[in-house]
Amino acid sequence: MIRCLFLCLLFCGFLSQAQQAEHVDFLSVDADLFFGPNKGMLSGNAKYKLKILKDIDSVYIDNRNDIEHYEIHNSNMGFGRSKGDHIIFKKHGGFKKDSIYKFSLVYFSHPKKAIYFVDDQIWTQGQGKYTSNWLPSIDDTNDKIEFDLNITYDKDYQVLANGKLVDKQVNDSTVTWRYDMKHPMPSYLVALAIGKYDKQVEYSESGIPLEYYYYPEDSLKVEPTYRYTKRMFDFMEKEIGVPYPWQNYKQVPVKDFLYSGMENTSLTIFSDAYVVDDIGFNDKNYVNVNAHELAHQWFGDFVTAKSGEHHWLQEGFATYYALLAERDIFGNKHYIWELYKTAQDLMLQDQAGQGTSLLNPKASSLTFYQRGAWVLHMLRQMIGDDYFRISVKNYLEAYAFGNATTEDFINEVEAVSGYDLSAFVNTWIKAETFPYDEAMEHLKAKSTFIQEYLMVDCELKTSKCEYYLNSWASDEAKAKIVNQVPELVTEEVFKNNLKVRQAIAKSLRTIPAKLKTPYENLLNDNSYMTKEAALANLWVNFPEERSKYLDQTKSVIGFNDRNVRQLWLVLALNTEAYHDDLKQSYYDELVSYTSSDFGFETRQLAFSYLNSMNAFSAVSLQNLKDASTHHNWRFKKFAKELIEVLSQNPEYKKILETN
Repeated sequence: MIRCLFLCLLFCGFLSQAQQAEHVDFLSVDADLFFGPNKGMLSGNAKYKLKILKDIDSVYIDNRNDIEHYEIHNSNMGFGRSKGDHIIFKKHGGFKKDSIYKFSLVYFSHPKKAIYFVDDQIWTQGQGKYTSNWLPSIDDTNDKIEFDLNITYDKDYQVLANGKLVDKQVNDSTVTWRYDMKHPMPSYLVALAIGKYDKQVEYSESGIPLEYYYYPEDSLKVEPTYRYTKRMFDFMEKEIGVPYPWQNYKQVPVKDFLYSGMENTSLTIFSDAYVVDDIGFNDKNYVNVNAHELAHQWFGDFVTAKSGEHHWLQEGFATYYALLAERDIFGNKHYIWELYKTAQDLMLQDQAGQGTSLLNPKASSLTFYQRGAWVLHMLRQMIGDDYFRISVKNYLEAYAFGNATTEDFINEVEAVSGYDLSAFVNTWIKAETFPYDEAMEHLKAKSTFIQEYLMVDCELKTSKCEYYLNSWASDEAKAKIVNQVPELVTEEVFKNNLKVRQAIAKSLRTIPAKLKTPYENLLNDNSYMTKEAALANLWVNFPEERSKYLDQTKSVIGFNDRNVRQLWLVLALNTEAYHDDLKQSYYDELVSYTSSDFGFETRQLAFSYLNSMNAFSAVSLQNLKDASTHHNWRFKKFAKELIEVLSQNPEYKKILETN
């Protein structure tokens, strides 16, 4: 009984995250990682070095995965035992202040989270998922560690990780890639990506290598996908006033990513849905996500928020500096327009009763990102460009490779500017609701473009609406009118640029005969969104010419989700006497897009079309069942809800239950 009590005290009475951070500083983790031969299998040999800041009885590392086997080697710390989400170390006499301790952990596991095995790719996502699921480490973001990864994998694949590639050791059938980091970071930013990639490299004005990875078949999409990257990198270094903190900057697309992108230190991983050609760039490009993740290399990676309460210091700053980078490229009107749109979103959030303080750890992404960006925009307006830039520079330098709070940042601003920001903080940061009226008055005072846009409102049709549509009004204002009163569209309105024509394609559902020819020309626009909407509307409005429209668009694929091609297949299948001998192949192609060979965006669209046609097969239903266990929660939720709907059909239910 005494022995049982001793073990309980020994391995249960360890310190909390915050307490351990005060007593222990993990200095480095040098990990050798091996994958295979079975998919999902990982073995590692991680070497840890730590320093004791205050005397302490026990030390732990986080381990959120059920490791199947582990051994502690080369340790001057004593034996470690797994307990819950931790491996806890106890040393006779305790751990002494200013002492350095080292140990190695050899382990084997099949991690279930934070690392994903998708077809022939392996990639990680630490934020919100915990890197300790695949690399036992410290989850506390306040303990920054230098991580060096050495990864052995099949020689036919590219292996990427944080930091600089310092060596490639070629083995018989594998290659060991050795990556070195010079500075510490939180464990949630540790990353690796493995796949079949080629790369292009250019250099910033300051000499930082910028590495752009891409699938070999996408060589023609490299330029439009990574367009403006160097320009944005150079802009941020100058605008922020602090040199890029890391050794290089790599970006890599992956299949079925959980988010748009993730700012892993020196290695941004992003969704391959943003890999676009020149036409796709006009509709859905990577520029904003690219700039956002780049800004995080300073705001989040270099200086990290101390807790969720201060999360806006990462997301708000990244959103704001991405907007500044876009303003440098696309102009001030674009910048103001984006602020206007987010103000509307924040206002609607408040009206729905979902607004919160910016300091609420459970605030929405809209609050952290967009309201955070608004805070910085208004703060800059208040204190001026010079004071703002100096304040940000001082803030980053004061907390370099460390952690900060909102108060830390505000203190830096007050010290530089001499302003008392208490009222500003109460209104823009602490208040539950976004100060919408103040934001709108500011935009109207700063921009005649916004004044004009607000003035042009045709919810109640007046004689002025037609005048506005054919006048000096901005593209945004004209698109607004088209969306509100599409019957005002004339042949002259088609002469506007892409944004207005896109609104015509989406809003003008009933096409007058006199507008048939200009509407048909929308099929030639450099916009996959326009092509998709125009094809659907022309097919409905002019059934006698369906074959002509299908012939004209049969080679158009669209975005990575094959939006135009999938619509084309559905319309071809539903067009009488159109290539009847090929209809089975058209159907088979549509069904093939439901399989795991394709990204979840492609699959979801194909499932939706099959549902609309009530045309599921046993194969597509099995693919839908597989989708219901997908790692992307939104796609999984979609699949589960669709299965529930389809189960109302006795035939489908029988297949779903027997497969």
